Amino acid sequence: MPELHLAYVALGANLDDPVRQIETARTELAKLDATRLLGFSSLYASKPHGYSDQPDYVNAVAELETGLTPRALLDHLLDIERRHGRERTFRNSPRTLDLDILLYDDLRLDECGLHIPHPRMHERAFVLLPLAEIAPDAVLPGRGNAAGALAGVARDSVRLLAPHSS
Repeated sequence: MPELHLAYVALGANLDDPVRQIETARTELAKLDATRLLGFSSLYASKPHGYSDQPDYVNAVAELETGLTPRALLDHLLDIERRHGRERTFRNSPRTLDLDILLYDDLRLDECGLHIPHPRMHERAFVLLPLAEIAPDAVLPGRGNAAGALAGVARDSVRLLAPHSS
């Protein structure tokens, strides 16, 4: 039996029925090999960052227990994105689905295409609000816990869209 790890994954979408994209991705995350979905946040709406001429985003965070390595988990996430029609046209472009590994245990990792913890998560209310909702004590290496990080960011561009449902 593989060693199990705790991982948090951010989900975001703003094209092609974003709520459906997030809910479908939630189901797909729950079906990943050697992985169990432990928790899932409410849905939040947020203003786009960087490129503003696009629809608002729907965001959530999933808590996973996984036997997958960080790279294998990322490969599965990229595969889910592809199945949802994700196209990478330019930085901060609109997307059908975006899946990012936020945390993986207390690992710090900087590899090509894989950075854990996610490098800008501590600055983003659309990540911290759903993360703090399901795991307020989750440790952001070098930055304290999710609830503490959330206290330091502006939240005016994020609003609760749909409360958590089982």
